Amino acid sequence: MSKPVVLVTGASRGIGLAVAKILLEEFNAIVVTISRTTTPELRALHDRFNLSTHSVAEKTENPLQIIECDVTDELGLSRAINGYSRIDGLILNAGTLDPLGNIDSPDITVDSWRRHFDVNFFSLVGALKAALPALRKSQPGRVVFVSSGAAESGTAAWGPYNAGKAAMNSLCRTLAQEEAGIVSVAIRPGMVDTSMQAALRSKGATSMKEADYNKFVKAHADGKLVKAADAGYIIAALSVRAPKSLSGRFVTWDSKECQDLRGSD
Repeated sequence: MSKPVVLVTGASRGIGLAVAKILLEEFNAIVVTISRTTTPELRALHDRFNLSTHSVAEKTENPLQIIECDVTDELGLSRAINGYSRIDGLILNAGTLDPLGNIDSPDITVDSWRRHFDVNFFSLVGALKAALPALRKSQPGRVVFVSSGAAESGTAAWGPYNAGKAAMNSLCRTLAQEEAGIVSVAIRPGMVDTSMQAALRSKGATSMKEADYNKFVKAHADGKLVKAADAGYIIAALSVRAPKSLSGRFVTWDSKECQDLRGSD
């Protein structure tokens, strides 16, 4: 059986980096990462899995292929994805929390909302348009939308993020209705211990409600944050094994719906 080809956006750090590592180690996949920059951690993963003797002509044999591209660059993203005639899984993980602030805050302009949606929503549409022809051939291809509980509950001062993740979930449901041969799943990874969480703790106090901010600080202090590798394993598994019964669904990483996807402890 040939190796699955999985594309991961936002893979330079955090959840995306963990997912790429797990796909390589646990699922024997060919992983294509798309991120704005290449971090030392992503480069180290590349050097670990790719033979230094590979020539440019042998690129498609490299287990890990790194593409530097801003997901808001529609043409660049399309060119990057169109370079692959076969795609078995697409993990849409790139995202931002900024800007933080109430809707009426002078610093939260309409343009800042637009920039947020360029990253967290419109880039998803561009990636799907480019990847769908190849995903349809996989029977089934799989798309995993890395979402958030904010899509349903919402948090004060997170207006763009709340709305963007809700739109993501709607896009997932729409894709499931339009593409019967593709399994589309949105996943809530929980409060994951990433640089985004660290940034939230450092600057959230000035814009968030005190109770909301303290919830995140306490989760970190109590060691309750989810490990990127734990949620990442489920995301990786969904990209290659998600059943059709989950298509169009919004699931939590540690829910019973994902129980069969967990690795053996």
